Amino acid sequence: MAEATTAVEPTWLSERRRSGASLAQELPLPTKKLKGWEFTDLSGLEIDSYIRQSSVDGHHSAGDLPEGVVVTSLLDALTSHPALIEERLGSIVPIRDPFVARNDSEWTDGVLVYVPRGIRLEVPVKVELNVDGEGESVNWRTLIVLEEGAEAEVWEHHGSSGDDNDSLLNSVVELSVGPAATLNYVSTQDISEKSWIFSTQRAEVERDASLEWTALGFGSGRGKVRMETKLAGQGSSAKVTGGYAGGGTQHLDYDTIQEHSAPNTFSDLAFRGVLGDHSTAVWRGMIQVDEGAQQTDAFQESRNLILSPDAHADAIPGLEIKADDVKCTHAAAIAQIDPEQLFYLTSRGLDEDQSRQLVIGAFLQELVERIPEGEVREDVSASLERRLEEILD
Repeated sequence: MAEATTAVEPTWLSERRRSGASLAQELPLPTKKLKGWEFTDLSGLEIDSYIRQSSVDGHHSAGDLPEGVVVTSLLDALTSHPALIEERLGSIVPIRDPFVARNDSEWTDGVLVYVPRGIRLEVPVKVELNVDGEGESVNWRTLIVLEEGAEAEVWEHHGSSGDDNDSLLNSVVELSVGPAATLNYVSTQDISEKSWIFSTQRAEVERDASLEWTALGFGSGRGKVRMETKLAGQGSSAKVTGGYAGGGTQHLDYDTIQEHSAPNTFSDLAFRGVLGDHSTAVWRGMIQVDEGAQQTDAFQESRNLILSPDAHADAIPGLEIKADDVKCTHAAAIAQIDPEQLFYLTSRGLDEDQSRQLVIGAFLQELVERIPEGEVREDVSASLERRLEEILD
């Protein structure tokens, strides 16, 4: 993608950057006394010690695009599609904390995917961001806009070449799914385990639209990922599937919201976590049903498998319901490998390592089976298998 531009930015963007910088200074970093941050300690974060990266190592591929479809870097879009960027950038994710404010001020680049009304992309859009700069902060934005009746699949991966660099990734993702549109969004990250990650990701799904959202988190040492889905239009639906696997001293923090703001909406969220060594994780999920959102059908669950006596997980589901004709349920479980399962497998000729791998594989397979058959499912399954080998090595 393009390097940081030296051209004069539009006035509206310069004003937004100044406003974001001001808010970033005014808003303090969260402490463990703040709701939602009780399990994630930021006392070791010297955020101003990270040097803002002047250019990013990112690229995208999309094959031959139908007329009107736009897949480009955010910097290039400032010139090629200024009205679209001015209207849409920041329309989904509000500035509510210093990380979003800092991103609003300092984003270096990102990606724009725009699919006009009624157009279906036959080939997935693939986006890669490399986070390898020692002592650098990467501020990245993703903006995906599907107009009415459009269909697209977008795969986005943020990764590092190894686990030795100490960097900071601060990203904002905005997903706008128009009426009767269909978006399949796959987000994976495997950045250095010495790095910080702060990511705010939010989707708005309009009338009769559908979102399939898959997220995998393997990297980073500390931070928080927030995933929010707003069912904004009647008949809209969202299926969110998340998986994480931690080792060493990693701490993985996921905060999810399923907001139902219109009647006859559906959401289904499931997370699976595998934790080894001294790693820890927290998942906090909220189903929020607004007034008037009758006949909401919402489900969420989080299940964690603990592989080491020194690993730990917290799962905190929640409900906020302001309508009376709804179906909302949640479930959470944290467990170690069942000794009876291991005994059963070893008694039939498998050694203990093989038995453990089979049990863990079966646990994760439940996650994979939520994803429709095809290239996405195969890629997710292979990624989970590789990460599991790293943890068990």
